[in-house]
Amino acid sequence: TRIDLQRAWSATTYHMQALRDNSDCARQEYDGLLDAEDHGIRPVVTFDCSADVTAPLAGRTPRPRVAVLREQGVNGQVEMAAAFHRAGFEAVDVHMSDLLAGRVSLEGFAGLAACGGFSYGDVLGAGQGWAKSVLFHSDLRDMFGTFFMREDSFSLGICNGCQMLSTLKDIIPGARHWPRFVRNESEQFEARFSQLEILDTPSILFTGMSGSVLPIAVAHGEGRADFGAADPADAMAAGLVAARYVDGHGAVAARYPQNPNGSPLGITALTTSDGRATIMMPHPERVFRTVTCSWHPHDWGEDSPWMRMFRNARLWVG
Repeated sequence: TRIDLQRAWSATTYHMQALRDNSDCARQEYDGLLDAEDHGIRPVVTFDCSADVTAPLAGRTPRPRVAVLREQGVNGQVEMAAAFHRAGFEAVDVHMSDLLAGRVSLEGFAGLAACGGFSYGDVLGAGQGWAKSVLFHSDLRDMFGTFFMREDSFSLGICNGCQMLSTLKDIIPGARHWPRFVRNESEQFEARFSQLEILDTPSILFTGMSGSVLPIAVAHGEGRADFGAADPADAMAAGLVAARYVDGHGAVAARYPQNPNGSPLGITALTTSDGRATIMMPHPERVFRTVTCSWHPHDWGEDSPWMRMFRNARLWVG
């Protein structure tokens, strides 16, 4: 059978992986080959991904400005800028050194997007170190705090940016329930094409997208949500978990590699009580065009369903 052949083919990899990585994760992945009913990537789109919800705003000038924020080692800023530009924003490259030197201020920006991609080499709590450069500089702490408090601003943190914003939760209204993000349970960097389910939350970025199951790029070494002494189910019950990993059956992913980092309840995205700030580990900016998806249904057009997320931000700004 196909299962027997695939397990024979994968046996050497499994034994190497069991020695090198977390042996439990290696066994989960190998045993997962026994599931003949696993449908793999199986998108469910609950909205018309070909519709441009920002069409009524087309041609309006000036475009609202979004700060595409990066730090040493970040490499996702170009894709992030491209997604926001396509949604109708003026995407402005902002390095932390610009803020520290006073060359740029967050005043005048409608949005802030903290990018991912190996800040500080993606080691030793990279995003947490990034956040400390804000928390330990009073001028920057005040600048970020003022930005987060503005009711006409929104924030997005992806990957290292997710770690960074989660560490700033004390100055972000409504973010007390956010976890910190620590080393993957597999003990390895995970680069995969996974799928997640978007839940019904106040997040302005996911308006009209709840119930969708979408494939997405994953690339992180420290993506496991750690709620400490808090119960992650409390964040779920409060309706503030914006997305979670699901398996090929559409169920919450509890096993590796469908849950690539071991996060409890598959949690991989959270928002605030007012929905203006959202953090997530996977990379929607890397798959906002259908052609950049490793696999996709044949009937998807130029824009993948993830483009709706960036257009939602533009629609909210108005």
